[in-house]
Amino acid sequence: MDSTGPAGREPTGRAAPGRAPSRTKGWVIGRVAGAPVILTRSWFLAAAILTLLFAPTVQRAAPQLGGGIYVVAFAFVLLLFGSVFLHEVAHALVARARGHEVTELAVTLWGGHTAYAGSSRRPLDGVLISVVGPLTNLLLGGAFWLAFQAQAVLGVPALLLYAAAFANVFVGVFNLLPGLPLDGGQILESVVWAATGSRTRGTIAAGWVGRAVAVGIVVWALTWPLSRGAQPDLFTVAWAALIGAFLWSGAGSAMRAGRAREAVAAISVRALAQPVVTVHPGSAVADAVRALAAAPGARALVLDPAGTPVAYVDDAAARSVPEADATRTPVSAVSVGLPPAARVDIEASGADLVDHLAATARSTSLVVVTDAGRVVGALDVTRVIAALQSARGGSRPARP
Repeated sequence: MDSTGPAGREPTGRAAPGRAPSRTKGWVIGRVAGAPVILTRSWFLAAAILTLLFAPTVQRAAPQLGGGIYVVAFAFVLLLFGSVFLHEVAHALVARARGHEVTELAVTLWGGHTAYAGSSRRPLDGVLISVVGPLTNLLLGGAFWLAFQAQAVLGVPALLLYAAAFANVFVGVFNLLPGLPLDGGQILESVVWAATGSRTRGTIAAGWVGRAVAVGIVVWALTWPLSRGAQPDLFTVAWAALIGAFLWSGAGSAMRAGRAREAVAAISVRALAQPVVTVHPGSAVADAVRALAAAPGARALVLDPAGTPVAYVDDAAARSVPEADATRTPVSAVSVGLPPAARVDIEASGADLVDHLAATARSTSLVVVTDAGRVVGALDVTRVIAALQSARGGSRPARP
């Protein structure tokens, strides 16, 4: 039960230029905070397993129910997942209140997650979005406990209320453990971020604590029974190992995402932009080829009479024109039109640059670089994509 950035998902919830974040597969059963609520196939597996696990407890408490114990056990599962859903709703509402676009709420095998677009720019955002989920469960646990105390007879309703109270308190406390990918880990990330000024340091610290929590859960499952003179229960150990593996994997993914986020922040228009030469629509291909030859590494822009870039020259196409034909072939024959929105400021960098390209450069592989409205260069989108791929691989983008 975690709040992520989407979709998984990398915490920032961002996608490569021209691509939308992927959505969890499942059935859309409603909308919250403008985002779809998705019930995944894995939920049915979780519901079946939990029903079977809770059934013996119901049988011991109410043996007279017979086959009805499974109905009661399933009712508990619905209460539990209803609490999980409210946990995710709390994440979503606070995320939207902090200025994020919530992209989905998913109910899954492991409980659920909330994905939202936009990276937290302040440590306080991470704290508020993360803490509200576990607090919701603790409040629900308290409400269920008070309702249990009000029961005059210890029957099935009391059993369900007691179980719901225990489950919500457990979910709330477990999610507050200070390690990624749990909510408590995201709180720890934000605290270290606030103390050091580096979100990446916070992510790495919370990731390692998350791995320690994963190991600790398995060690506890093995040593707690031994400390009481009993043998470890194989079923408990297996579940602890499964949960530990999930947490270890999630912590590792968060740390990789943190390092990638730091590398993405280093991507800038200044570092990736290329110089430009300009030609006019009436020019011949030979003019463009000569201009490019005189400025290695430059890109050729086609300007209209007002001096506005309206197209760029496809270098490969221009050079493929035979020399004998280049002087009489118009440059428009080897040019690609530029949409009016294909502009980027020279100071753009990091996630803001990626967002800008995703929103404005889907129909072109080149954008014009401007400085106070003046054309100063060109940015090839493929260079940004290559830099992003390098960042996700854990290294900083190469300088041109």
